[in-house]
Amino acid sequence: MILKNILVCEDEDAIRDFVVINLKRAGYDVTDVNCGEDALREFELSGGRFSIVILDIMMPGISGLEVCKAIREKDSAIGIIMLTAKSQEIDKVQGLSGGADDYITKPFSPLELVARVDAVFRRISHTGVQKDEKKYISSGPFTLDVQSRTVTKNGRPIELTQIEYGLMEYFITNEGIALDRNSILKKIWQDEYNIDAKIVDVNVRRLRMKIEDTPSAPSFIQTVWGYGYRWVI
Repeated sequence: MILKNILVCEDEDAIRDFVVINLKRAGYDVTDVNCGEDALREFELSGGRFSIVILDIMMPGISGLEVCKAIREKDSAIGIIMLTAKSQEIDKVQGLSGGADDYITKPFSPLELVARVDAVFRRISHTGVQKDEKKYISSGPFTLDVQSRTVTKNGRPIELTQIEYGLMEYFITNEGIALDRNSILKKIWQDEYNIDAKIVDVNVRRLRMKIEDTPSAPSFIQTVWGYGYRWVI
């Protein structure tokens, strides 16, 4: 069972208190810090206790983006949500490329905050396996362990985030079918709202970097121009 423990890192006291209060009301156990250095320290000392980390992008000292990358390098399963005070696309893309699962643009409502956190928590706690379902899915050199939500290529493990794993499972189980971006968005990000379809492209690009022999000329995840993507073996 995955615990509902969250680490919140935000340097503005009012925003941090707002996030903490609303997450506690929603049933989460929250640890809060006001800088990237303390976030990394809490993460190291936690022993894997946190299921989700919420990081402000713009902070003095170590930025949220740097913290995101450092945490993601050590934990591929933890959920990471970025907070940004800007609406510019570059902030969102940088966060997602750095390993974040989602972003929330300030200002945000309690409803949006909890909805996005709940959605990430559902994804990371989802096993997707019933007693009569397959425990492994194979496609070409890849094998997916559905119970542990891990992937190997030619027997060698590939470190994927839960978003990346979900994308790969969806592609493989629909081999040869052109999947449009909106369908992918609905399947992987479920009931989240106000989320840009470009998040699909960012995560597909990141997935290609990990599974393709030549990411710039992908063999497995092929682009269907003006539509979406198709898995080919």
